[in-house]
This record gives sequence, C-alpha cells and structure tokens, in this order.
Amino acid sequence: MRRPATATVDVARSEQYRFLSRVLICAPDRALLDAIASIEGDQTPMGAAFNALAAAAAETDPHAVEREYFEVFVGVGRGELLPYASFYLTGFLNERPLAELRADLARIGVARAEGRHEPEDHIALLLEVMADMAAGNIDIDIAGQGAFFGRHIAPWAGQFFDDLAIAPSARFYRPLAEIGRLLTDIESRAFTLAA
Repeated sequence: MRRPATATVDVARSEQYRFLSRVLICAPDRALLDAIASIEGDQTPMGAAFNALAAAAAETDPHAVEREYFEVFVGVGRGELLPYASFYLTGFLNERPLAELRADLARIGVARAEGRHEPEDHIALLLEVMADMAAGNIDIDIAGQGAFFGRHIAPWAGQFFDDLAIAPSARFYRPLAEIGRLLTDIESRAFTLAA
C-alpha cells in the first residue's frame, strides 16, 4: 500500500536517499553531472559537502567519473571497495546479513526489481529502499523505518562512507562520501530520538 510522504522532512529525506542511491549504483552521466555542478549548498556541514560535490562535478567529465566508478567499485577482479553489508559485517559476500535483509524485505513487501543483478545488500539498493520508505511508497511507520535502518544500514554504512572518503581512486566520490556519512549520522540520531 502506498502512503504518500506528508511532511516536508520526509520528502527531503527521500530525495537525499534517492540521490545517494543513484550516484552509488552507477557513474553519473553528463546530465546528472551538470545538475550536480549547479547545486548551491548553505553554510551547514551538509551544505558544505554538497558545495564540494558540485565543485567536483564541475571539474570532471562522464568518462573520468565512469573510470573512477570502475576503479572504486568494480575493478579488475574487485574494486577498491565492496559496497555490500555482508562484506562489511562478516568479511564475506552473500552471508547472513543478506539472508536477514531478504527476509525483512519480504516482510514489508519489497521484491527484487526485474533486471537487477546486484545482491540486495548493496548500499545503493538499501538507500533506495529507505528513499521509498520516506516517500511513503513502502507502507511502514517511522518506527519500522528506524528498525530497518538500525538493522541493515547503521551497523556498517558509516564505515563504508569513511572508506570511500579515502579510496585511492576517489575524486568525485570523495565529497559524496561526506554527504553519505552526514546523512547516516543524522538519520541515526533522528531514529534514536523517535524511539
């Protein structure tokens, strides 16, 4: 059942999650790079992070960021980072965190999308689920959102974003890591206060 987001904050949360998801699932194209380059953040830490990302987008081109994405997330054999909960939590891919996630997704009525080949515990897919929760596309209350976040994102996403910030090939993705880290921190605190 679809529950539309009713609060401005929920819309903003959904947009933040969806933006991060989009840029972490594949390299941005020219149109997205141009859109990112036009962002003007405010004086908050999040605004400063968006300003840094806008500057990075203005200084790169689609070919360079595609190569960066490949080096950081794909690589020959493997990328510099493995953006999967199972890897961060157990040191191996396709382990218990993925099985637990699949069970929780089934419980809330979320199925794997056609044509998706990444395991569901990829950071971008988890952020997409959170975006849909915040937007009201997945009918779950704030306590349920907090439980999902606390179980499947909070235990490892901060470390993932810290690692992304220092990945050897990261240029464009370095300021994106700060945005992800800040969003993870903000959401962790907000869910704690809502509990």
